This record gives sequence, C-alpha cells and structure tokens, in this order.
Amino acid sequence: MITLRKAADRGHADHGWLDSWHSFSFADYHDPAHMGFGNLRVINEDRIAPGTGFGTHGHRDMEIVSYVLDGELAHRDSLGNGEPGAAHSGVIRPGDVQRMSAGTGVRHSEFNHAKDRATHFLQIWIEPSVRGVAPGYEQKHFDEADKRGRLRLVASPDGAEGSVRLHADARIHAGLFDGAESAERALDRSRKAYVHLVRGELTVNGQALSAGDALRISGEDSLQLRDGRAAEVLVFDLAP
Repeated sequence: MITLRKAADRGHADHGWLDSWHSFSFADYHDPAHMGFGNLRVINEDRIAPGTGFGTHGHRDMEIVSYVLDGELAHRDSLGNGEPGAAHSGVIRPGDVQRMSAGTGVRHSEFNHAKDRATHFLQIWIEPSVRGVAPGYEQKHFDEADKRGRLRLVASPDGAEGSVRLHADARIHAGLFDGAESAERALDRSRKAYVHLVRGELTVNGQALSAGDALRISGEDSLQLRDGRAAEVLVFDLAP
C-alpha cells in the first residue's frame, strides 16, 4: 500500500525567525492521523532567518538527525560539541549528516550565524530501540558524487558503509536524481518505508512527487525511482 501526502497538507508554523513545515504532529500542530510512521516521529522542514536560532533546550530518549540543504547550522551541546577545541565543531553544511542521541538527557542549541542567508534544513526524530543510553554525537559528510543516481546509506543501526550510527531500528538513504538517472531497491514487506522528496521532482513507483511530498509505503516488494528533475530524496527503512 502506498499513500501520498502532499507538501501543502503538512502542518505549518511561521514564527518570523523560523518558518517550519511539519510532516507529523509537532508542537502546536496536532493531527491524530499523522503522529508518525513506524518509529519515525518527526520530519520538520525548517528555515532559520539570519542571525537567529533555537536557544538551549533539552531532549531525552530520541535519535535526532539534522540534514542541511542550504546555509550552515551551528550546533552546541552539553557534551561539549561546538565548543572551542572540541572534537566536533558542531557546524553542519549541505552534504553533512548529524546524529545526536539524546539518551538519558542532553541540552543543545542550533543557530544560523550568517548575516544575510537563511539556513534550510530537515530536523528528523526517530524513536530509539533502547532507552536510557548515554548521550552521543556523530557528524559525517557525504559527497554529491556518492549520492548521484543511487541511494546512499547515510544512517543505520550498525554504521554500515560509513553511515552515522543510530540507536534505532531504522536506516536512512539519500539520493540525487536528474534526467535518465534511476534506482531500484528491494523492500521488506514486513517493514515500513517512507519517502520524503527534499527538493525537485521525482517519480517513485509511478507516483509523481514534488518538493516536500512524501509517500508512506507498506506491503510493497520494491521501490523504483526515476524521471528526476534536480531531485534530492530521503528514503527511510523503518521498524513495523
């Protein structure tokens, strides 16, 4: 079964400094029909105005993935990431995937320090397989060439293929498709798949998608992606 959710049907909040589209219920947006899908709980498409950001706030027991599309996002947390001399600068840019495991508790902030450029990014929350783990942080870059015309694994439970490691039964693939580029991937009918078109246009299993559109998929044998026009896509393999 494949269900289309159009971009315009998502929840929307415009706070001035933050323009956010919610794929699932979040903050003041509540829709009982869209509380998550499998263990995928949040996809927020955020645009942060220059010189603004999220002040320090806390999380527990959630795998949080940030995926920047344009601009830069400066992250600082109670683990020391983003501090001068830290192992991780905390600044993420297009092509970077950042994973923060909130576990027993972590506090962090996210800021756009640019004076004249908005930061456009996806904030993704996935429910962990085990609660109460030690908080953790990981950040990796994936070149465009590595995602061109294919689905590149960028997050997984075991860190396979150089992906960031999730404390969750979920895998995230990222791909770039244009013109004749295409990809096919087998699906496990016992699991769920979620396709989120980040930008451009793409046909997935015969369904034409535009930026912000998404597909909920269950009980299907395969995924076919083709006819892309400057398309960037995320594909989630999720627990039932």
